[in-house]
Amino acid sequence: MRVRRIARLAILTGLVLTVAGCAGAPTGAGAGLPLPRVSVGVEPAQAPQDVASGVQILLLLTVLTLAPSLLIMLTSFTRTIIVLSLLRNAIGVPQLPPNQVLIGLALFLTFFVMAPTWNEINRNAVQPFMAGEIRQAEAFDRAVVPVRGFMLKQTRERDLALFVSLAKLERPRTADDIPTYVVVPSFVISELKTAFQMGFLIFVPFLVIDIVVSSTLMSMGMLMLPPVLISLPFKLLLFVMVDGWHLIVRSLVLSFN
Repeated sequence: MRVRRIARLAILTGLVLTVAGCAGAPTGAGAGLPLPRVSVGVEPAQAPQDVASGVQILLLLTVLTLAPSLLIMLTSFTRTIIVLSLLRNAIGVPQLPPNQVLIGLALFLTFFVMAPTWNEINRNAVQPFMAGEIRQAEAFDRAVVPVRGFMLKQTRERDLALFVSLAKLERPRTADDIPTYVVVPSFVISELKTAFQMGFLIFVPFLVIDIVVSSTLMSMGMLMLPPVLISLPFKLLLFVMVDGWHLIVRSLVLSFN
């Protein structure tokens, strides 16, 4: 063990000396290789604005950690990934397409569906803020408006009424009177219901094929042959003949209009 420690120390010392020699050795231009210097420290605030800037950075880091959840909950991703997952199970091949492909397709469909909303946020909130025309609070208020509009358009009134009653709020007169913390869960459960309704309609034709194949095998006395083994090629053939991916993606995108 002692020999190993000495050997490791010698190797580490050699690496340090090599790096130092390369840094100090002159190049063809007569200058040394620049090495970055990183320093992290905490200094006393000289003004209240310094404390506010630190709090803003902390809040920004917190938002970045919540970004995946915001992408999933406040966009069309929830409905898309659930419908695609139910489609995969309806076909009878839970491993195909792989999860990476399914999630990637759902993400790009989400970017496509949410593009008008994000363009509006960029035009009305981000660009004016970057140009110094508005402050952070106003930029945030402008950015929330398109997102709320998208969520309210996809949310059922019954779900909104549920969370308004659970929050013990007065009946809102307009959509602008509904708090955002009420809109978000209402939108999520509406998306779940819509996704399961679409999944049920997807399951029906594949279920019919399974029933027909099972009845045929039972009438022929082939009880030991798994029906899934026979129905799977027919389901794949049906899905390919009707151009299933085209129909599913088209239905998903149009369902948000």
